Amino acid sequence: MADQSLKAHWRCLLACFLLCLSPLQYGLDFGLIGGFQAMPCFLEVYGYRDPNPMNPLGWNLTTVVQQLISSLMTIGAFAGSLGAGPMSVYLGRKPCVWIACVLCCASNAIMQGTTSIGALYVGRTLIGISNGFFMTFGQLYIQEVIPARYRGASIASFNVFTSLGALVGTVVDNFTAKMQDKQCYRVPLSVIYAVPAIIFVCLFFIPESPRYLVSKGKFEQARKGLVWLRPTGSNIEAEILSIEEAARLDKEMSESTGWLDLVRRPLDRKRTMLAVGAVTTQAASGAFFMIAYGTYFFEMAGVGNAFENSCILSGVGVAAILFCVAIMPRFGRRRRFLTTSLIICGITQLIVAVVYTKRDKNNPEMTGKLIVAFSIIYIVAYNGGMSSFAWVVGGELPRQSLRSYTFGAAAGVGFLGAWLAAFTAPYFINPASLNWGPQYGYIWFPSCLLAAAFVFFFIPETKDRTLEEINELFEAGVPARKWAGYRTSTPSSSIQEKPLPATANTIEGGAIGKPIADASVEMVEDVVHHDHHHGGRRSLEQV
Repeated sequence: MADQSLKAHWRCLLACFLLCLSPLQYGLDFGLIGGFQAMPCFLEVYGYRDPNPMNPLGWNLTTVVQQLISSLMTIGAFAGSLGAGPMSVYLGRKPCVWIACVLCCASNAIMQGTTSIGALYVGRTLIGISNGFFMTFGQLYIQEVIPARYRGASIASFNVFTSLGALVGTVVDNFTAKMQDKQCYRVPLSVIYAVPAIIFVCLFFIPESPRYLVSKGKFEQARKGLVWLRPTGSNIEAEILSIEEAARLDKEMSESTGWLDLVRRPLDRKRTMLAVGAVTTQAASGAFFMIAYGTYFFEMAGVGNAFENSCILSGVGVAAILFCVAIMPRFGRRRRFLTTSLIICGITQLIVAVVYTKRDKNNPEMTGKLIVAFSIIYIVAYNGGMSSFAWVVGGELPRQSLRSYTFGAAAGVGFLGAWLAAFTAPYFINPASLNWGPQYGYIWFPSCLLAAAFVFFFIPETKDRTLEEINELFEAGVPARKWAGYRTSTPSSSIQEKPLPATANTIEGGAIGKPIADASVEMVEDVVHHDHHHGGRRSLEQV
């Protein structure tokens, strides 16, 4: 049995850690831009003087400008995610991340060097495209190289860096907001260069995804990459044979790879809808409203120090995801975490809306404390369950040959939902428009409940399943509610670590009478080799 310890997989985890830095820039962007909209010096350049006594800043952005500054980045991310499918198929995972690094630095330079609103819009769009690349290609790589046991925790770590970036951005804004010139926002933008520079250089030292290389017929390169990623003594040959067999069957199912293939076969159509739905639950939770406009929201609601409150939220968010990373390998049930966290997100936003509606205008301090308190509960639920598990499931469910297309489409639709939230939010919270403030939560409460119902009834449990096992479960037509207890033809890591009774599920022709957990390496290879000559994988009962 292969060593499943963290120490044994240190090189693979190191490669995944590097790709986990990708969303750090994404989080930085959200944290920084959210704070800029509450900086008088930034508002003087891109906004107008606002005599409205309800505006404590004295300056404001028009609703349209506020919409575009936040939503153009999301539109760019949407375009970048949709482009991930064809780009990844032809270029691979690593080259696309290099492109994202270059594009990120170029777009950031535009935003630093301009005072033109048009040029700012261009910079926001381009950095959005790079963010779409970072979020999609980084997660694709991790999904394909990490052992099943650590996949959930690795993608959760991916989200740790999103929240960490948002925290760093908010803290930097808090210190530079006191500057009385354009440096108040130009200095924070300089921080963005660090992430793409580190990733660009370190990518030279890690291998391309072995699953991608197998899909392109580069078997020797795939084997070398797997040897680098896996510890000494791991069952490299059995794993590479399993990947090759899955790729062969995948190719037999569909001779082409393109957008239409996502919906051509009923099963691929189902997998696409589930992946898209899983990722879109993030937008349905209303999180992007809080992420994009948190500081501005607190400022206009008159809830204490807006920058300090945003720092608190970001810090709590990081702690929540770290807790999620720690418990996910052992308790990482996708459906349970997603459903519970969505319900909590909905209830907390409803409470915040009710508290603000029934507020005592003679005691604004108490109202402010309650809003911040329930906002903290919301961010714990979102970061501790929603954000991590939604991306994990969205990346696990697609078929291998269509993974970049399906996950790109899922990320794209997710970003489209985020754009919708970012684009419409100013109409509700800006004093120059509806001025709802925290009452905006009334809209997100039913949205969260609908998303929770979707997860509960349709999303299958994928904990500790390899990507090949997930493919087998779909092909076997196993209902979502029965995934957790279903035995596939290849034992998962969870089964390997918990040996079965000697009377259950033996395999003929190799280790007669042995339980699956104790089957030898040679036996697993025999099963894969035998299936290769009989047209595909079989269930345990057939083997």
